[in-house]
Formats: sequence, C-alpha cells, structure tokens
Amino acid sequence: MTIDTSHDHQPLASLTAETGGKTRRIAVHVVMIVLSVLSIFPIYWMIVTSLRPENEIFSTAMWPANPTLDNYVFVLTRIPMLQMLFNTTVVAATTAGLQVVTGLFAAYALVRWKMRLSGVIHGLIALSWLVPFQVTMIPNYVLASKLGLLDTLTGLILPNASHAFAVLLLYHAMRSFPTEILEAARIDGAKSWKILWQIVAPNMGAPIASLSIIAFISAWNEYFWPLLLSRKPENSVVQIGLQMFMTQEGNLWGPLMAAAALASLPILIIYLVLQRHVIESFMKSGIR
Repeated sequence: MTIDTSHDHQPLASLTAETGGKTRRIAVHVVMIVLSVLSIFPIYWMIVTSLRPENEIFSTAMWPANPTLDNYVFVLTRIPMLQMLFNTTVVAATTAGLQVVTGLFAAYALVRWKMRLSGVIHGLIALSWLVPFQVTMIPNYVLASKLGLLDTLTGLILPNASHAFAVLLLYHAMRSFPTEILEAARIDGAKSWKILWQIVAPNMGAPIASLSIIAFISAWNEYFWPLLLSRKPENSVVQIGLQMFMTQEGNLWGPLMAAAALASLPILIIYLVLQRHVIESFMKSGIR
C-alpha cells in the first residue's frame, strides 16, 4: 500500500516561496532606505551647517545648540545673492528653451529632409558632443569680446544655445514618429513649419520635457564659462557667488553652506513640484 504525500509537500513549498518573497521585499526596502538616507544626508548637513554659529562650524552634533540665521544675513549683505539667483534663473531657462528649439529644428531636418550628407552631418554632430567645453572656451571668449558680450547675460547664453545632446535626443525620438501622419499632413497642404509645431512638437512631450530638465540643470550648474566671462558680481550667476566664499586664507564654511542652500532651493522646489512629471518624462523618453 502506497501513501500519497504530495498534498503534504505543497503547502510547505508554498510557505517557503512566500517567506522567500517577503525576505526579498524586505531586503529591497532596506537597501532603498539606506540609499535614500545617503542621498538626503548631505542636503541635511548643508542646512544644519548653514544654521551653526561660527564657533560651532566643526561640531559633529546633528543639530546646532544655538541655531542662527547670521550666515544667511551675511550672504545676502556681502554679495548680491538675490540678483545672482535671478540671473541664473534667466540664463538656465533661456538656455533650456533655446536648446529645445534648435534641437527640434536640427532633428526635424535630419529626419524628414532627404540629403546625401545627412549621415555625415549626424556623425559630425555626435562627434562634437565628445569635444569638451574647455577646448572651445577660449575661441568663444574671443568672439564674445569682439561682439561686446563680455559681462552680459547674453554672452552666457549664446554659446550654449544649441547642444549636440539636444539634437541627438530629439533626433532619435523623432525617428519613431509615425510617418503616415506626416505624409497625410503634407498631402493636406501643410508646410514643414506647420507640421513641426502643430503635429510633431505637441506629440513629443516626454523627450522635450526630459531635455528641458537636463538642459536647465546643466545651465544652472555651469561654472567655467561664467567665471571666464563675468566681471561684476551683479552680472554673474550663483555658482560664482559660491566661489567668493572660498579664499586662499580659508573657506567661510557657514556662509558657504548658506549660499549653497539658497542656490539649491530653486532646483529642489522645481523637483518637488514637478516630481511626477519629471519621473514620467524620463521613463517615457528612455533616459536612465
């Protein structure tokens, strides 16, 4: 006589699989919590240091014993911080907008207009992405000097008005756009300008949003070009303002952290307000 034990092993296997699944989920959550703490802690420490008085700057306490806003007052009275924040916002927003527009023009021309050298042009644009900005910085400076753009916001914007990354991102996104829609619009008499702005651009929200975010953050963090072009603090950007608190005699850590907190605040607010749209734009455009 044989005894069927399959029914006895099935609940045990199911219980083991369920336990293993819970263990994996717990491990994943623990790793995510640790990574989140590691990401947030520098921001927390920057804010805490900005609130410390001078005699507590190097304290390792998690919160200052006597928090003060003196560092923020020092920053706002020592340099034109608010004007620098305004300049940086104008430069970053304008640069991002121009990169989107020039990227759309170039990508549409490469995708829709059949040219013998289109492959060569695409390759040259891709190769120009590999050239560091430090290589073209001096020629750009000479040109800006001859055009009278030194110490101006226009001079900070124009060299970054177009970028190879913007062209390539929108080019690959535009290649997947249904050609049937474009042909139907052309048969109806629509010109290239109307097709681009009324059909193509409205249906490329994800890549355009991704490009706008990347271009804005990149322009906001730009340092070398404003350092070379700017002369007066009121015509400069916030990254130059941060450098003013770093001297050969030593760094003013309290004011430096206060200025860094003020410089980071707009980016953090933008991310918190547009968090869902930022994540969706990166997921839909395939950027990781």
